[in-house]
Amino acid sequence: MPHSALQAAPYKKSLYATLSAVLLLSTVSCVSTTSLTPKDATLKTTDYCLSSNHTESQAQTADDKAQSVQQRAMKCMLNELQTYQQKDMSARQQYFAYKAQAWLNYATHKDSMNSRSDAAVQAAQAAETILQALKNNKVEALELIEDIPSTSTLMRPDLWATLNALKDSGGIVNAPREMAFSEVALIWAATDHCERGAKSSNSHFRMADRWLEQAREAFVNAHDSKTNVALEALIVRYYEEYAPLDSSDDSCNGQVLTAIDKKQAH
Repeated sequence: MPHSALQAAPYKKSLYATLSAVLLLSTVSCVSTTSLTPKDATLKTTDYCLSSNHTESQAQTADDKAQSVQQRAMKCMLNELQTYQQKDMSARQQYFAYKAQAWLNYATHKDSMNSRSDAAVQAAQAAETILQALKNNKVEALELIEDIPSTSTLMRPDLWATLNALKDSGGIVNAPREMAFSEVALIWAATDHCERGAKSSNSHFRMADRWLEQAREAFVNAHDSKTNVALEALIVRYYEEYAPLDSSDDSCNGQVLTAIDKKQAH
C-alpha cells in the first residue's frame, strides 16, 4: 500500500477518528472470559489488586465476582497506571503509563470480540511489562522506539515517521498521552487490516492520525521555528527509511524499527 511523501505532513480532522478515540480511552468493561486460555492468562489479581488503592477489589463486589481473574487484574492495573499519568510524574513515566493503558484497552477489545489470536495476549503482556517497570523505577530502561510486534506490521509509514521523529525530538514532553495512544492505534490498525481488511482498519488509522495531529501541534507551539524545521527534516528522513518497509502484501509478521541519527538529518 504505497503512500506518497506528501502524506507525511498534512493532517485531516475526522469525525470517525474522534468517535474511535472513545473506544481507546474507555476503561475495561465486561468482556468474554473465554478468549484467553488459562496458560495465556498470566495476569494475577494478587499482583495488582491487594494494595490500599484497591479496597473496592478486596471487597469483591458482585461485578468483580462476575469477572475473570484476567479481567479483574486488568481493571486493577488501570487503577495503578493512573498514579503515573499525573502531571508531577516525568514525561517518560506519563508516556509509558498511557501506552500501558492503551495496550490494556486493546486487550479488552480483542477479548470482547472473542478473538483467540495472539494479539490480545501480547497486548496484556506489554502492559504488564510497562507497569512493572514503572513500579520498580526502571522506566528509563524501556525503549522509546520499539519494534512492531509479530501480530502487526508497518503500514502508513508517513504516520510512523511522524511518531518516531517526535519521539526523537523530545515530543513526549509536550504530548505523552497523544503519542502513546497513536502508537498503539497504528499497531491495532495494521493487525485489524491483516485479519479483516481495510474496512476494519480505517477507523484506527484515522484515530492514530488524529492523535499525531494533536501531538505535532503541541510540539510546534512549544518550540521555535528552527526546532520545528529540524523536526520536519527528521520526519522526511524517517519516511524515506520506513516507506520501503510498508507491508505490500498486507501480511503481519512484525517489523524492526531503527532510530535515525539526527546529526545526519540536516
